[in-house]
Formats: sequence, C-alpha cells, structure tokens
Amino acid sequence: MAQDGPQDGPTPVELPAGGCETDDSKSQGLRGEVGGGGAERLWTELQRERQQGREQALLFEQERRTWQEEKNRVLRYQREIQVGGPEMEQCACVERELDKVLQKFLSYGQHCEKSLEELLHYVSQLREELTSAALQGTPLSATLSVVMSQCCRKIKDTVQKLASDHKDIHSSVSRVGKAIDRNFDAEICGVVSDTVWDSREKQQQILQMAIVEHLYQQGMLNVAEELCQESTLNVDLDFKQPFLELNRILEALHEQDLRPALDWAISNRQRLLELNSSLEFKLHRLHFIRLLAGGPEKQLEALNYARHFQPFARLHQREIQVMMGSLVYLRLGIEKSPYCHLLDNSHWAEICETFTRDACALLGLSVESPLSVSFASGCVALPVLMNIKAVIEQRQCTGVWSHKDELPIEIELGMKCWYHSVFACPILRQQTSDSNPPIKLICGHVISRDALNKLINGGKLKCPYCPMEQNPADGKRIIF
Repeated sequence: MAQDGPQDGPTPVELPAGGCETDDSKSQGLRGEVGGGGAERLWTELQRERQQGREQALLFEQERRTWQEEKNRVLRYQREIQVGGPEMEQCACVERELDKVLQKFLSYGQHCEKSLEELLHYVSQLREELTSAALQGTPLSATLSVVMSQCCRKIKDTVQKLASDHKDIHSSVSRVGKAIDRNFDAEICGVVSDTVWDSREKQQQILQMAIVEHLYQQGMLNVAEELCQESTLNVDLDFKQPFLELNRILEALHEQDLRPALDWAISNRQRLLELNSSLEFKLHRLHFIRLLAGGPEKQLEALNYARHFQPFARLHQREIQVMMGSLVYLRLGIEKSPYCHLLDNSHWAEICETFTRDACALLGLSVESPLSVSFASGCVALPVLMNIKAVIEQRQCTGVWSHKDELPIEIELGMKCWYHSVFACPILRQQTSDSNPPIKLICGHVISRDALNKLINGGKLKCPYCPMEQNPADGKRIIF
C-alpha cells in the first residue's frame, strides 16, 4: 500500500556558517518537502512572480503611452514653431532620444512577457513531475532534485535580468531630460522687457485672472473657485454666470441630453438668426435622428416631430429631404441602409462645437480662452524672440526693444491668430496703432498719422500718391 510520503527521508541540511544555501542543501531540503508542500510553495512563488510581471508590464505600457504623448507634443511643437535651421535640429535630437526610449519600452515589455511565459511553462512541467512522484510515494530522484535546483536558479536569474533591463530604461529616460536641457534654453525671462508690466502685483493679478477665466471656460469650476479663494481674487457673479450656463448645457450635450440646449436656442432664436446660425436646426435634426434609431416603434413620433423643420425648410431643404427619405428604410433598419451615416456618433461632437461657437458669440466670449491663445502664440514666437535676445546681447544694442506695446521685429503667427484687420502705412512701412492710427485724406488715400505729420510743409499737405494739396486738419481717422 502506498504511503503519503517517505517517513525516513533525509532531513533538511543546516546552512553553512556564511548563511548562504548551496545547491546541494537546496536539493536535499526540497527532497524532504516533496510531500510537505514544496512544489505548491514553488508554484505559488512563480504565480506571484507572474502577477508582478503582468503589473510591471501594465506599468511599462502606461509609461510607453506617456512618452508617446510627449513625443507627439514635441512633434506638434516642432511643426508650430515654423522655423528652420538649428531649432529644427534641436527638436530632431530630442525626438531621436524619445524614439529610443519608446523602442526600449516596447521591446522590454515583449521580452518580459515572453520570459515569464516560458518560465511558467517550465515550472508547470516540473510541478506535474513532482506531483506524480508524491502520489506514487517514491523518493525524489537525484535527477529531479537537480532539475528543481536549476529551476530555482533560472527563476532568480530571470528576475535579476528583468530588473537590470528595467534599470537601463531609467537611464534612457534620464537622457531624454538631458537632451531637452541641452537643446533648449530654459531661461526665457530675458525675452520680456522689464517695462511690460507696471508692477509685480499687476503682473500677478493679470496672470491669476487669465488662469481663472481659462478654468471657467474649460468647465473646471471647482478648481477656479479654489484658486479665487487662495489668491484672494474677487470675481463678480456677472463674470462667472455666462461660463456656468455654457458648461451646464455642454455637460448635458456630452450626456446626449438635448433639452437644455434646445431651450437655450429657442429663447435666443432671434439673435442666432442674426448670426446666420444653424444651431437650432441641428439640434432638432439630432433629436429626429435619435427617434430614427428607436426603430419602427418611433416612426409616428418621428413624423410628428418633423413639423419642427418647417421654419428651416428654405435654408435646409436638402438635409430635411434626406431625413424624410430615411423613413422608408425604418422597418429594414437605418444602420443597413444608404442613410446609415445619420447614426454616426460624430454628430454629437459636431453639435458641441457648434453650440460652443455660437454661444460664445452671443455671450461675448472667445471660443478659446486668452490663456490658451497666448500660450499657443508664445510657442510659435518664443524661438524667434530667443534669437533676437541673443543678437541684441551680442551687438550691445539694448535700446532697440524699449516699447511696451510692440516687438522689435514682426513675427508671423499664422492665419489662426488673426483676430482683426491690420493696416501698415505705405509711407513709413510700419503697422498702425492706437497712438498712430490710419488717416484717410480727402483724395481717398490712407496713410498713418506719423506719416501725415512728416509730410506737412508750410501748413499744407501734398498727397504722396496724387498731386492734390489739402489741409492736414481735413484728414479723418479710420477705425477698422
């Protein structure tokens, strides 16, 4: 009759004086543990190692995504600065370091998963052999004892190898930071003239107000309130109310609730018409599409709701025809018909953008916060300003940049940053400002006020484009 395990097997060997357990002592100890749960302990250890490996792989994947986002951010910055030469090379250097880190993250994750899978398969086979020997009641063979020792050593070596590879990745990450410090100048305060702000308190107040307005516009109301309290910034309720209403309706739209937006559009119908807005029609159309998605049971309700399209029939005839034509396929399923595009979820993103644009126009707000616009413009202009700063310091011409309201050179920010008309004087070749506005002469030509003052001779002004003489006082200021 087979017994549960050998009763007179060798006992565990004491450790040497140095405290290290040798492979022989391990194998002898494992022999005595075959019937006492040694295999289960080994299996539990390996399962824990595998779980840790999975958690580590998940962490690495999160880090890889983070660095991928950082890479995309750097690439966007590279496209936006729109300058050539050394700046592009600096961005390329940082991009190369990021590519190396991302590649290491990817290869390490794949190698880690593969190593743990192989190790688990190896231990699974060993566990089956140990279980079989324990059930038969046969003593642990010397060969199997050596295999167990090799398995323990293999687990230890694999963990050490993965830890070493992980340490190498951290060194690569630190090199990215060094590459950024090496290729980009972190000191940017020098590009701002000291006379831009009236005082440090004024500067701090303007910055705090810009941040608070940005937080309100982004819907982070609690954060904005907390900042107002900590900075002792007093914000009127009249200033906050448009943002509160705007974010309340946007939250409802994100939850696919059209009622608050429809109520707002109906109450502001006349003002929206003056803006040539199609917001109300798009809201009704989206509600009609939701009824179509309900199937044949909603057919009668959809037909009744179609009466809301009557005021928009002249301007949106084609869209209304498409929606009414989709009713033919209602029983067969709109998703399998030529009108399946009506069920696209992109309509919800579009209605959010349309509402934000039209609501901001009615409430006197900008679609983008002044802080985000300033930040985007700064990303484009900062490399050019840094070059100007270096040239000014090199040539010792610090008096060039001494005005609060203008830069020493013109910086092209792109069409996205054009918010109003500009006029450059054809005589002095400079852009007009509040202190130097454009002046229309009697003959119809337009020049700047500074140019007009320079052209006065003997109390008379002769137009530089035509021979007409006129009184300088007859010139009229033009407001774009």
